[in-house]
Amino acid sequence: MNDGVGKKVSGCSLSVVMPAYNEGGKIYDNLMETLRLVGAFCGSFELVVVDDGSEDNTYAEILRAAKKSSLIKSAKNETNLGKGYALKAGTRIAQGELIAFLDSDLDLSPEQLQSFMRMMENEHADVVIGSKLHPDSKVDYPVQRRMISFIYYFIIRCLFSLSVHDTQTGIKLFKANIIKPVMREILVKRFAYDIEVLALCHTMGAKIVEHPVDLVFQRANPFGRMKFRDLWYTGLDTLAIFYRLYIKKHYKLDK
Repeated sequence: MNDGVGKKVSGCSLSVVMPAYNEGGKIYDNLMETLRLVGAFCGSFELVVVDDGSEDNTYAEILRAAKKSSLIKSAKNETNLGKGYALKAGTRIAQGELIAFLDSDLDLSPEQLQSFMRMMENEHADVVIGSKLHPDSKVDYPVQRRMISFIYYFIIRCLFSLSVHDTQTGIKLFKANIIKPVMREILVKRFAYDIEVLALCHTMGAKIVEHPVDLVFQRANPFGRMKFRDLWYTGLDTLAIFYRLYIKKHYKLDK
């Protein structure tokens, strides 16, 4: 999955934005591992880690990691506002020409960003998103999550004409001049934020391409942190995005 392993990706600086919530038991090790893996292929990068109101020692562990490396920037939401809000905060302070979103649990290895960057260059893309439904993906995650992904794909294809199969995978790469204005506009703070982000990128005329992923699902709950009510609210948020985008014409976008 990682073409050109061992070769530095040149030409662009990279910001990796990582939201974290109650990850105190492993966030320090995961950040150290991310530094090692990204540093192996990228000569200019930073990690922007946002604690989304954790109730454990996540933020203390982020600060401990930041003391070890000046490449780590930290931010904190005082209360749990949702993943979308954490990514919005992280994008605001990111300085790279390219900005990646990466889940801090490392179910998806940071080293995959190397081939994301190469695909962006080779395809002249503005956005590269990981897709569990790509035929070349190697995934180990529960059948319940697979079924939800398929159903959601058909819904968003009908509503937004997005020609992508999987919007929810927690690894994405954007050109900064695309994602910064988009993140200033997003309103969804929880699980439907991916749809809002990609729908707005599409509205800006961004070229979005899908990349295969290697994924190992590590949580005991097959739905991860999502509960049934979260699926319901995700559906409502998705319809609200459609209303704001196509009926209310709410969004004001400028590169």
